Amino acid sequence: MLIVYTFVFSEIFNARWGGLGGDDSKTQFAVVLFVGMIVQSLFSEVLNRAPSLILSNVNYVKKVVFPLEILPVIAMGAALFHGLVSLCVLLAAFALFNGYLQWTAVFIPLVLMPLVILTMGFAWMLASIGGFLRDVGQTIVIITTVLMFLAPVFYPITAVPERFRPFIIANPITFIIEQAREVLIWGHLPNWMGLGAYTLVASVIA
Repeated sequence: MLIVYTFVFSEIFNARWGGLGGDDSKTQFAVVLFVGMIVQSLFSEVLNRAPSLILSNVNYVKKVVFPLEILPVIAMGAALFHGLVSLCVLLAAFALFNGYLQWTAVFIPLVLMPLVILTMGFAWMLASIGGFLRDVGQTIVIITTVLMFLAPVFYPITAVPERFRPFIIANPITFIIEQAREVLIWGHLPNWMGLGAYTLVASVIA
């Protein structure tokens, strides 16, 4: 999928990212794109599974005393493992193409933590709703797909016309994608104030 997205958006739609010493090659485009895909996958994988978690574990619901709130946590654990594998591939590719790693990459756990908290809050809601509304699972898949294209996964946020940017910024994954790129690709420190505010809102939702 990374190869397909890189081809479509860099060749056909001619999207470009700057900031890597003027190098706008396809490999660099793919690396920047990959960061967005990792964040978006972490978010969507958990939410897409959440509505069916209780329905697919009926024995735990009906026959034993079991803390059902753990089920979304398990889904998050699986998504984090997949994200970790992808992150290792990303760092290896970045080092291979550039000959170095940004030291600010050590902050990526702190950047992702607010998204994890927010995603868990949504997952608990969807898992409970999914037990009563069976069609919510199909709806969430559509919503997460829409959010993927309405976030700067495949394009820089600077390419979005000014009048539409507030809608893109309101997307819950936009800020985390931008911050992940700041620490992994551009070598900048995270926006601590923004992460703090995001964490506060995420904690309230959770």
